[in-house]
Amino acid sequence: MKTWVKVVLGVVAVIGVAIGGVFYLTAGMVDTADGFFTAVRQDDMTKARTYLAEGFKARTDEQALKAFLDQSALTRFKATSWSNRQMSGGRGELEGTITTDTGGTLPIKLTFVKEGDTWKIFELGKPAAGLQTANAAPNAPPEQAAAVNFSASSPPVQEQGGALALVKQSMHDFTVSAEKKSMEHFRDSVSKLWREQVTSVQLDEAFKPLTESGADWTVLDGFDPILSSDGTIDKDGVLLLTGYYPTKPSQVYFEQRLIREGDAWKLIGFKVEAK
Repeated sequence: MKTWVKVVLGVVAVIGVAIGGVFYLTAGMVDTADGFFTAVRQDDMTKARTYLAEGFKARTDEQALKAFLDQSALTRFKATSWSNRQMSGGRGELEGTITTDTGGTLPIKLTFVKEGDTWKIFELGKPAAGLQTANAAPNAPPEQAAAVNFSASSPPVQEQGGALALVKQSMHDFTVSAEKKSMEHFRDSVSKLWREQVTSVQLDEAFKPLTESGADWTVLDGFDPILSSDGTIDKDGVLLLTGYYPTKPSQVYFEQRLIREGDAWKLIGFKVEAK
């Protein structure tokens, strides 16, 4: 056999192993999705909800879930076909189509999170059919919207009193630690993901210029922050909150990044500076 033929076959073999690896690693997500849609087809919403992430279940009762599935024609599930599978750490994604019992097909996208050793559905989305308008009203029915989504993270922050409450709580936890010149309390308040990446000692060193500045950071508890926006969520599910505290003579600017853990938003990034 010619050398170049052997090389080509070798490359094909490597690609085959890679594809097989992706299918193996995402098999748990497929099992969760199939279990969920099978329960939906059997009209067993109680069982269907067991396949949802804790945050999803916390804000979605059986009646609301069934109404969404009926509205999206997903209760007619017969089979699934996944054209795109992705996984990164404790998050995953399946994208493909659902074949209904009438022979129709529906595009579908599921986002997953790992809870323990099990994949759970964090977000369920289906592009809306029919004509789309770029300026559809915020409360327009699904057929006039760009997409239909049901998830643990939408609306993003209302469950915890809104973006303002999130910022104030995070800043309070920071000021408590800054006053003690120890970031232990602040570290205990952030996301599990961030805690796994940094120690209290490392945070002490990172924030040392602030804690050793002589400033009284606790005065921020007496101010309401001014937000640049109500918060945006990127494709990785990270909520960004920015703004400043109207203190004098210097204003305190902040940038907070949060992710959803269970039914709460927790810090994964935090920046503060006085200007």
